[in-house]
Amino acid sequence: MTLPYKFAALSVAILLATSALAQTVPAGPNSSAGGPWEFGLTLDGYLVPNQDGYASPTFAADHGWLHFEARYNYEDLRTGSLWAGYNFSAGKKLAFNLTPMIGGVFGRTNGVAPGCEASLTYKKVELSVSNEYVFNTGSKSSNFYYAWPQLTYSPVDWLRIGLVAQRTKAYHTSLDTQRGFFAGISHKKLDFTTYVFNAGWTTPTVVLEAAFKF
Repeated sequence: MTLPYKFAALSVAILLATSALAQTVPAGPNSSAGGPWEFGLTLDGYLVPNQDGYASPTFAADHGWLHFEARYNYEDLRTGSLWAGYNFSAGKKLAFNLTPMIGGVFGRTNGVAPGCEASLTYKKVELSVSNEYVFNTGSKSSNFYYAWPQLTYSPVDWLRIGLVAQRTKAYHTSLDTQRGFFAGISHKKLDFTTYVFNAGWTTPTVVLEAAFKF
């Protein structure tokens, strides 16, 4: 089985497992469509060696269990996507959050993409993943699995450090899967994070991220 199909199988397995788990998750704070809207804007600036840098903005809106997202330069350069999903949450000491989603991709890449965002948090440690599989409507051979798994440790409330990986087609290096580390700080509703990919393997790619919740 080739690598893309292994990733595809993994994506389907994650989606099926999380969907099944979600049916057993007890009602949490996101189980109602009531309550105020919550918004988030994230801007990632990519500094890729020997390539033009680019920015990737993501806007998210949540209203109880409803989740919406709009992305640009995420699945591919000069490509946008619109998403709708369903929020689930459970647990306090061991907190589990899950958002299965479906999205439409348009631009240089066109297609339909099932995906999910999930996290598992225990005290100061969080394991999270954002992934999707893009079914390209123009060419089946261009189908692509994207993933961003991340392990975060927060020694204090305002500091985050950890390990990260990424599989993307928006930029290319000699490594099929980017891997690295990150450090971030928070102040009220603002987060600033620096990601460094591939240090020690090849010329590093740096991602500078700013996020604002309102």
